[in-house]
Amino acid sequence: MAEQVAVPRAEFRSYYGRPVLKPPVWEWKIPAYLFTGGLSAGSAMLGAGADLTGRPVLRKASRAGALGALVASMYLLVADLGRPERFLHMLRVAKPSSPMSVGTWILVAYGPGAGLAGMAELVPKRWQRTLPGRLVRWAARPAGWSAAAIAPGVASYTAVLLSQTAVPAWHEAHRQLPFVFTGSAAASGGGLGMVCAPVSEAGPARRLAVLGAAAELVASKVIDQRLGLVSQAYTTGKAHRLRKWSEYLTLGGAVGAVAGRRSRAVQVVSGLALLAGSALQRFGVFEAGVESTKDPKYVVVPQRARVSRAIGR
Repeated sequence: MAEQVAVPRAEFRSYYGRPVLKPPVWEWKIPAYLFTGGLSAGSAMLGAGADLTGRPVLRKASRAGALGALVASMYLLVADLGRPERFLHMLRVAKPSSPMSVGTWILVAYGPGAGLAGMAELVPKRWQRTLPGRLVRWAARPAGWSAAAIAPGVASYTAVLLSQTAVPAWHEAHRQLPFVFTGSAAASGGGLGMVCAPVSEAGPARRLAVLGAAAELVASKVIDQRLGLVSQAYTTGKAHRLRKWSEYLTLGGAVGAVAGRRSRAVQVVSGLALLAGSALQRFGVFEAGVESTKDPKYVVVPQRARVSRAIGR
C-alpha cells in the first residue's frame, strides 16, 4: 500500500502576518455614489419615455430626479477622491482599456443632457417666457433623449469598474454585476416615478420598476449560486444581511407595483421600498467586496483551482 501523508495540507491564512490583499480604502460615499448614479440613469430613461408618451408630471419628476441624483453622485465621488481636481485630471486622457477612464467620459457625455433636461423642469414659470427660458425648454427634449441613450452606460459602468479590480468578490462576479447594477438602476428609477407621479401617469414607472427588479433579483441569485467559494462573501455576514433586506424590499416593491397599481398609497410605499432595496443592494455588494479581501481563502483557493485546471488540460 502506498504510504499516506500524515501531515495535513497547510491552511494559508496570511503573508507574514499581513493580508494578501489590502481592503478597499473607500468609505460609505462610494456605495452611495453607486446608488445615486444608478438612480440618475434609471430616472433619465423613464423621463424620456414619459416625455414621448405625454405624461408631464412623471416627466418632470424623472428629469428632476435624474439631475438631483447626478449632482449627489458627483459630489459623493469627488468627496471620496479628496480633492476635486483629481476628477479633472482624469479628463486629460482617454484610455479605452481603462474602465475608470471610460466611465469618466461616459459621465461627461451624460451630464449635459441630464442637466439641461432637469433644469428645464425647474425653470420658474415667470422665466419660461424669456428667451433663455424658451431656449432651455426647446432643448429639453433632445437633451433628455441624449441622456436616456447614454443612461445604460451610466448604470453599468460602475459594475465593470468594480469587477476589474483585484477584489475577489467583485472580480469573480464580473459577468453578473452589470446586470445587477442595471436592473437596480431601473428599479430605483421606476420607484422614484411611482412615488412622485399620480397613478394615472405612473404606468411606465411601474413597468420599468418590475422589469428592473426582476433583472436585479435573478442576477443576484446567480451570484449566490455560481461563484463557488467566493459566493460565501455574498451569503454570509453583513453583506448577506444587507442583500437579504434588499431582496425583500425589491420583491415587495415589485409585487406592490403590480398588485396595487390603482392605489396611490400602495404605489408610494412600493416605490420607497424599491429605492431602499436598490440602495441596500449597492451597500451589500460593496461590503461583500471588502470582506473578500480580509480572508486569504478567497484569493488562494480560486487561484489553486485555476492552476489545477490549467495543468489538467
